Amino acid sequence: MPKLILLETFLSDKGSLTVLEKILPEGIKRIFYIYNAENQVRGGHRHKLTYNALVCVSGSCKVYNHDGEKEEIFDLDSPEKCLLVEPKDWHTMYDFSKNTVLLVLSNRFYEKEDYIYEKYPKIGV
Repeated sequence: MPKLILLETFLSDKGSLTVLEKILPEGIKRIFYIYNAENQVRGGHRHKLTYNALVCVSGSCKVYNHDGEKEEIFDLDSPEKCLLVEPKDWHTMYDFSKNTVLLVLSNRFYEKEDYIYEKYPKIGV
C-alpha cells in the first residue's frame, strides 16, 4: 500500500531546505527524474522487488495507484510531499503541470525483469 508522507522541511529567509533520508528499505541505489511530460501518462507498471519514492520538486502531477485491493489517486503538488510506492503498487503518473520535474528515488538498480506491466483487475467488476 502506498504511503504519502510530508518531508522534513526547514524554512528561512534564505530559502527552503527539504530533506529525504531513511525513507526506502536498503537505502537509495537509483535516482531519476521525469520532465517535459505535460499531456503524457508515465509508469503503468509495478515491481517484484523495487520500492520507489516520488517527489514533485517542481510543478505537480497525479499518481493513480492500485495495490491489488485498493485504488487511490494522490496529488503530488508540493516538494514537501513524498509518495512511497511498494513493489505491489501498480501505478501511473499523469496530469503533469507545465515545467513539472518528478524526482524518483529507488532502492534497487534498474532490472528489466523486475517490472510487471499487467494491471490488476478493476475492483467491483
